[in-house]
Amino acid sequence: MRYDDPISETLSEMAVGLREASPREAPPRPDFSAAAFGHLFPAPFMVFVWPDGPKLNEELRPRILEQASRSQGLQRSNAGGWHSEVGRLEFCGDAGRRLVGHMFEMADEATRRTLAELPPTRGMPRWTIRWVLHAWANVNGPGDFTQYHAHPGSTWSGAYFVDTGAPADDAEGTPLHLFDPCPARPNTFLQPIVPDRQSVRPETGMMVLFPGYVPHMVLPHQGERPRISIAFNLRKEPFP
Repeated sequence: MRYDDPISETLSEMAVGLREASPREAPPRPDFSAAAFGHLFPAPFMVFVWPDGPKLNEELRPRILEQASRSQGLQRSNAGGWHSEVGRLEFCGDAGRRLVGHMFEMADEATRRTLAELPPTRGMPRWTIRWVLHAWANVNGPGDFTQYHAHPGSTWSGAYFVDTGAPADDAEGTPLHLFDPCPARPNTFLQPIVPDRQSVRPETGMMVLFPGYVPHMVLPHQGERPRISIAFNLRKEPFP
């Protein structure tokens, strides 16, 4: 994403206003070339479209719809729609087992990248992480949505898209919305320039991974077919 153009324009306009308001020449800018600048406490985020997604989804879609027709499902963060029992996608057969393997693979890679960006700590042992996984399928029809929530009991949370549901607005789909996990920042820091949310346009075969503390939601679906996704949590043991 690019923020440079609108921010540059805004800052330029502000600078012009300051120059016009000041009766004297502004002092020269300090030389900040030696200053350290970075971002504290960034939230990691990863998106990947699995190459075998089309084949997986051919098997996953009918199994999920069949299960949805046979069971009432659960009421969790979903408002309407169908939420499967939580487990390891046993009802999805071999395709479910392969997808669970992808979840572990993506969590391992995202964790490796996260730790690689941290400064080295002397005496810190090499990490060996064991994951406990819980996954479930979601089927949303017209008007069904997922309420604003987070997964504080998990390390990573994620979503995999089986079918986008032929949304009315194909350019946007029925996106996944992710929100700034710092409750104070959206109300106090450089608003409205710095965004307090990001949207992910779903694609079939796409997997999204983010920390469990990041709030997220899905607005009401409007599409010709049900929107089918698989959500999952990965918990580091020992937790946290």
